[in-house]
Amino acid sequence: MEFKELDPRLSRALSKLNFHKPTPVQVKAIPLALSGKDILARARTGSGKTAAYCLPIIQKILNAKEAKSSTDSAKIRSIILVPTRELAEQVTRHINSFIVYCSKEVRVVNIANTIPVHLQKSILAESPDIVVTTPSRALANFEAQNLDVRTTLESLVIDEADLVLSYGYEEDVQKILTYLPKIFQCYLMSATLTKDIDRLKHLLLRNPVILTLHEENEVNQLTQYCVRCSEIDKFLLIYVILKLRLIKGKCIIFVNDIDRCYRLKLFLEQFSIKACVLNSELPLNSRYHIVQEFNKGIYDYIVATDEDDLKADLDTEDEMSDDGESLKDEAQEGSSSKVKFTLPDKQQNTKSNIPKKDNEYGVSRGIDFINVAAVINFDFPTSARSYTHRIGRTARAVHKGMSLSFVVPKEFVGMHKNVACSTAKHDEEVYQRVEKRQSMIGATLKPYSFDMKQVEGFRYRTEDALRAVTRAAIREARLKDIKLEILNSEKLKSHFEDNPNDLKILRHDTTIHPARVQQHMKHVPSYLMPKIATPVAVGTDVGHIPFRKTSSNNRRPSKRTYGAKKRKDDPLKSFNFNGSSVKNSGRSKRQVLG
Repeated sequence: MEFKELDPRLSRALSKLNFHKPTPVQVKAIPLALSGKDILARARTGSGKTAAYCLPIIQKILNAKEAKSSTDSAKIRSIILVPTRELAEQVTRHINSFIVYCSKEVRVVNIANTIPVHLQKSILAESPDIVVTTPSRALANFEAQNLDVRTTLESLVIDEADLVLSYGYEEDVQKILTYLPKIFQCYLMSATLTKDIDRLKHLLLRNPVILTLHEENEVNQLTQYCVRCSEIDKFLLIYVILKLRLIKGKCIIFVNDIDRCYRLKLFLEQFSIKACVLNSELPLNSRYHIVQEFNKGIYDYIVATDEDDLKADLDTEDEMSDDGESLKDEAQEGSSSKVKFTLPDKQQNTKSNIPKKDNEYGVSRGIDFINVAAVINFDFPTSARSYTHRIGRTARAVHKGMSLSFVVPKEFVGMHKNVACSTAKHDEEVYQRVEKRQSMIGATLKPYSFDMKQVEGFRYRTEDALRAVTRAAIREARLKDIKLEILNSEKLKSHFEDNPNDLKILRHDTTIHPARVQQHMKHVPSYLMPKIATPVAVGTDVGHIPFRKTSSNNRRPSKRTYGAKKRKDDPLKSFNFNGSSVKNSGRSKRQVLG
């Protein structure tokens, strides 16, 4: 990646990271940012937005420190606000990789972690150049007087700005502005544009440059498919797809609540399909660890919840098209275009022994999942915007990917109450909006057709596995994750050293068995193997594709001599009862018939 304005140390770091060719958003944003312009950039997830604002910020800090004395260099110059703690960790990691050759000149800290605010005062007192945080944690530090940038702030970044607002941070952002100077350079980065972003633009930006970018081959990189089926068929098809490896590579499987997250994980375990879970109930360090294991290839499948979208109403009047204009045709639908979603009852009535969910959790955006081959929307998202963010986890940068979404038609909603999802009744309505939004950028959702006659043989195994995944099993699986986290917690290590009886009680507590695993389900019998290896798109004729090649040399050569009598398949037919004797046998009738 070559920009004449960048310091040689930054260029060297980029070469080390194998960043040789800038993305479209980087080509346009970096020169404008270096010239001091405020920027509002709309670009898809994975398009390189992080480097587009980090590199100009670092370069400006290096320029300022070279121009001024070292005594004047220690001050907080930039604040980067992100919606989730995971994204804060990721941005900090990216910045550290960019400043590897100038780490003495530029310092960055992440205060979005779980360290108490009063303990962060000493960290901020050292005046790091860049502070990465979430809006709520930034406001807490401003109010505690740990953070003072009224005379030092040069740059403010709000990354994933629309998600920051949808997480309920709008009030926090407005309060943060009262602690900032009147003049500073501002960057708003987002994958979508909404009317809320438009209001934020007028509040923060001065004569901004608006970049609305689509990569040339963005649509070609991602292939989108849709399957219409009942709730129970979703489990049947996910079993067939993963067990027969119809999708090769790593997959993220999205569901809409935490119970379904564990239900699907336990269901897949019945067939020895290894998967990990990621949800807002897990502690922050556990989420980091799970993402790292997934990226390293320890797990090929990750079942992730996207339940935060359930808290917001779907209001298409607030949704914006890619050129920044409102979707007038949807806005004219009036109140019928507003679909309200509520959390399932079992999510609302969470028991006290289940920990409180992290409000700053986010998985559909921000987290850097590496080499994701496919995204499977096991539960269809609750908004077109959420769909865009989910499929953005694959087909990133120059890599290709695919998405497969299950949509439950209205006539199938509620047919199978034991496996039903509360948001399925809105699938058809949201699908229409998704289809409209994708058509605006030249993308289409292709229907996928499975030969259900060949898949039908797997149904009894699916139903058998679902019977093993009871509500009690789901509850115990959730508790098991919590128990493991407590045992492995560094924070509780000293407590257990001082109170060994607590650790003993915890270790010798009731053994948790999340679900009975039926060993016979591990392998797929040959008689169940379908004739066609992969499901095909409607209208595509791929011919007959056998799963296994037959060979005439598979059997051992016969040792029989020419003309010898061939043994019959059924050994019972070789017995011929005649009176009190049995042909070809010296044993009595009583001995044979037992």
